[in-house]
Amino acid sequence: MSVKIRLARAGAKKRPYYKIVAASSRSPRDGRFLERLGSYDPIRTTEDPNRLVLNEERIKHWLSVGALPTDRVARFLDKAGILPGATVHRGTGKRAAEIAEKKAKQEAEAAA
Repeated sequence: MSVKIRLARAGAKKRPYYKIVAASSRSPRDGRFLERLGSYDPIRTTEDPNRLVLNEERIKHWLSVGALPTDRVARFLDKAGILPGATVHRGTGKRAAEIAEKKAKQEAEAAA
């Protein structure tokens, strides 16, 4: 069973609220999950400490047993310092190639 750490939407229409859950990759987005790991309330201001609530101990447990975070959850974990370097910007277009070249030049200059 492949386990993902992902967002499950809750709340009313036009008032989103998300639960961060560990769930089977085959279960529906808002359906059955294994464990609730936190919450995310995008309506709150960015300075509000209750905007993003994470249970770090349980998240680390699920990561240690092979659960994979989705892209959005990986950004949250990277920002919280639980999974540093997890944010990966993916792309295949012309702009992505330009960004990769620019990054390679910066790394070469830093190494020199």
